[in-house]
Amino acid sequence: MYDYKESYRKKIADVLTSLLNKTSASTETISPDQVVAEIPPSPEMGDLGFPMFGYAKLLRKGPPQIALLVAAKLPLSFAAGPYVNVRLDRAETAASILGELLAEGITNEVGDCGPFFGHPATLKGSRIMVEFSSPNTNKPLHLGHLRNDVLGESISRILAACGAEVRKVCIINDRGIHICKSMLAYREHGEGKTPESEGVKSDRFVGDWYVRFNKDLKEETEALKKEKGLDDKEAEAQAAVLRRAQELLRQWEAGDGETVELWKKMNSWAIDGWKETYRRTGVSFDKYYYESETYLLGKDEILKGLEKGIFFREEDGSVQVDLSEEKLGKKVLLRKDGTSIYITQDLGTAINRHEDWPFDRLVFVVGSEQQYHFKVLFVLLQKLGFEWARNLYHLSYGMVNLPEGKMKSREGTVVDADDLIDNLRNMALEEIRSKEREEAVGDPEAAAEKIAIGALHYYLLQASPSKDMLFDPKESLAFNGNTGPYLQYMGARISSLLRKAEERGNIKTGAKIRFECLGGDAEWELIKTLGNYNDAVAAAAAGMDASLLTAYLYELAKNFSRFYHECPILNAEEPEIAFARLSLSRAVLKVLTGALELVCIPFLEVM
Repeated sequence: MYDYKESYRKKIADVLTSLLNKTSASTETISPDQVVAEIPPSPEMGDLGFPMFGYAKLLRKGPPQIALLVAAKLPLSFAAGPYVNVRLDRAETAASILGELLAEGITNEVGDCGPFFGHPATLKGSRIMVEFSSPNTNKPLHLGHLRNDVLGESISRILAACGAEVRKVCIINDRGIHICKSMLAYREHGEGKTPESEGVKSDRFVGDWYVRFNKDLKEETEALKKEKGLDDKEAEAQAAVLRRAQELLRQWEAGDGETVELWKKMNSWAIDGWKETYRRTGVSFDKYYYESETYLLGKDEILKGLEKGIFFREEDGSVQVDLSEEKLGKKVLLRKDGTSIYITQDLGTAINRHEDWPFDRLVFVVGSEQQYHFKVLFVLLQKLGFEWARNLYHLSYGMVNLPEGKMKSREGTVVDADDLIDNLRNMALEEIRSKEREEAVGDPEAAAEKIAIGALHYYLLQASPSKDMLFDPKESLAFNGNTGPYLQYMGARISSLLRKAEERGNIKTGAKIRFECLGGDAEWELIKTLGNYNDAVAAAAAGMDASLLTAYLYELAKNFSRFYHECPILNAEEPEIAFARLSLSRAVLKVLTGALELVCIPFLEVM
């Protein structure tokens, strides 16, 4: 797999090693990994730049002096202050990048870690578990889940592209007082209704009962405030509807048959509805875990830690840990009545997962408001002696809202995932019809659905995960600029170009590409961008940040657009030039389709 940066890293390392040996009569070597490669800020300064700052002490010379000595030993290079800048041989580099790419192609099958572009094999041999989505069975998936889901799905695909064996898991939060609130409202007001009888998607049906419970609670709370002069907190605590929900939870925990049957029925409605949304958005899991099966895990591990003196029992009987040295303060691990809290369960679940599928790394895709929780969890597991806990990672992400403001599940102001996608699809369909493209795209609704998913996923991934964001549906659907539809349009444009070339007979199987025909600036920038694909995928995996790959995709699309407008392809002045430019276009399409797959954006041959 050709890497034009790596090729020069090796050359620079060899020259630096030679200089070091002359300076100190040392046999020490400088490896290519120690050589930093950068892209100069302007084309006039070359194609690659190598800073010499890190070698001044070793070589007992100033960086500008070192740059002069190194540049004198390398062809096509020159010193620019403390940098060695390199101008690559365009035809040779094009032959190496395009020749390999077009000969071997790239694969869309994530997990294939062969020597393909976009599959750098930097994680080959590692086992990584990724946990994401983690919905509650009292409501449908919403916009926040959509960001979580695409972050988890995309990073899983990227890790697999780098050679890791990836296992995607989902913990379903199917127990607790919030679940019982939906159950109570349905039991008291449902009158035997079902999603089918009401013509409502099953998870939405359950979510409506959660909203109904909170409506009842609000009405009772307001009445108590007027009747008894209580404040909000006191009035809510005394509300009979809340006490009935708490009693329902007690009955569930006691295994009451009727309560458990109602719980199973409503959970199945919620889960079946989610799975439809997962299929729609291209999200999948290798295993589902259920909180109802894991909430008792972890207690024994805490008691073992208590016996070993890792934890301590407070005067009130609770078990706690002092994490002052880690600047995390004190943390309760078991209540004074001996019952578990959420972190106790998470600790047991992590241990259970490692026993179930021994991983090298476990990635939790969870909102940034849980940063403290995961810091504590990781430290606790390490204190208990689990070495693998050093490789746990919290992929923290910010809140996502609509321009209208913050969403609240209990008030019914959350935008359901399906409603949002339906809205985007309808907007895309209107665009197709306004441009009279129905016949061209074949199935307008299917095309509009793919455009909607592409718009949504790209918008949610283009920002760094840690940032809060506003999702603007109209902006996400723009066919120009830094959007998913723009990338899909580029794929469709190249596909159309190649179809026309096939019809005209411009593409000749087995014909030799004259790479010297691709020496123009627009062609050269595009070729270098193709050569950077492996680095972009590897960087996204290393940083657990798909936005690095979306940024690469946008750069690739912009550079192809420039090439397309500046360089005649089908009408090139010579057949050899036309064929070379068509070959470059084919290479771009291969990388584009592979990269779109990694960031969960559907490819469209026609738009």
